[in-house]
Amino acid sequence: MRKKVIIMGAAGRDFHNFNMRFRDDAGSEIVAFTAAQIPFIGDRLYPPALSGPLYPQGIRIYLEDELTRLIRELKADEVVFSYSDLSHEDVMHRASLVVSLGADFTFLGAESTMLASSKPVISVCAVRTGSGKSGVTRFVARTLRELGKKAVVIRHPMPYGDLAKQAAQRFASYEDMKKADCTIEEMEEYEPLISDGVIVFAGVDYAQILSNAEKEADIIIWDGGNNDLPFIKPDLEIVVADPLRPGHEVLYFPGEANARRLNPTAKIIKTASVVKADPGISGKTVLVIEDGPTLTHGGMDFGAGVYAARTFGAHPVDVRPYALGSIKETLKKYPRLTTLLPAMGYSKEQVRDLEETVDNTPCDLVLIATPIDLSRIIEIKKPFSRVEYEIRDMEKDGLESVIAGFIGKV
Repeated sequence: MRKKVIIMGAAGRDFHNFNMRFRDDAGSEIVAFTAAQIPFIGDRLYPPALSGPLYPQGIRIYLEDELTRLIRELKADEVVFSYSDLSHEDVMHRASLVVSLGADFTFLGAESTMLASSKPVISVCAVRTGSGKSGVTRFVARTLRELGKKAVVIRHPMPYGDLAKQAAQRFASYEDMKKADCTIEEMEEYEPLISDGVIVFAGVDYAQILSNAEKEADIIIWDGGNNDLPFIKPDLEIVVADPLRPGHEVLYFPGEANARRLNPTAKIIKTASVVKADPGISGKTVLVIEDGPTLTHGGMDFGAGVYAARTFGAHPVDVRPYALGSIKETLKKYPRLTTLLPAMGYSKEQVRDLEETVDNTPCDLVLIATPIDLSRIIEIKKPFSRVEYEIRDMEKDGLESVIAGFIGKV
């Protein structure tokens, strides 16, 4: 009898855990995936091209809201929790539900789900979504280039479309992102690196992705997602903590795994995220558009755009009365978001809703604080200005020194 297993996920860690632990395991049968956090990723199929010979029909993906029904109807023996950046309380609420229905609730450890690379690996992870991983990844890539090393980035998965087509992706140009029909969230992660001349690999099958990346790199940079642990075993692990949310590093799974009390030998490095904006925004009424995931499941109620507006004396407008469609629904779901607009764009319809919400909101200026030039994705009919931010060392023997020291040893 094969053990019947449901994998709870959010289109990333769940697929990786399946590939690493269950795809070739004849003793287990994955009867379903569930999906959460990201809109429009339920009601899909993990396709036969990825699921392997034990699953010739693929594996159905359901919304997490259906978990109770799935456990009962599919007679699941075990539920494997496989996503990140939920509070410990929320994780255990899910555990309590599962065990009340008679199934086991389990986690997979880091060692059993990390791939080994033939190249040196620097990992950039964080204790919460929106802590500043992306800026640190760019800092690491630039430092390596200055040291004469060719680095490529492997990004934590964001496969929200056709999973078979997204199995192993390579992004070296803006055209590559267009061909792949990337969501706004994907472009926010890829475009700044591509603009710096860094090739980005991502997708679903990370064994193949790693093999492809190793052919083009002296060093691999793992660019993590949420507060998850790396998929590739690192030789140097950089974890970004967030001073704007003190205490969260021990409250959200699995970020606590990187906390100093569990890792007392870790070196503490101070960096600054320097925000740049046009001082001419002073006195203007602005519609602030911020990075989406930081504000939704990341739990922040402001980002670099609101910070810039406050710093330079601009006046953010309350967008809620003017929001339309799925954007209106997002703001209802996250009521703490008042004087900003999250850059949600997980479908063509949601991108259209975003564009219409921007057009519908009265303001002097649209302040774009996403990592990408949003005007290339939606038509912005109003005047707009961009907010940018980058990581800088605050100490003489800071992050740059650590990277240089690491390179000297590999």
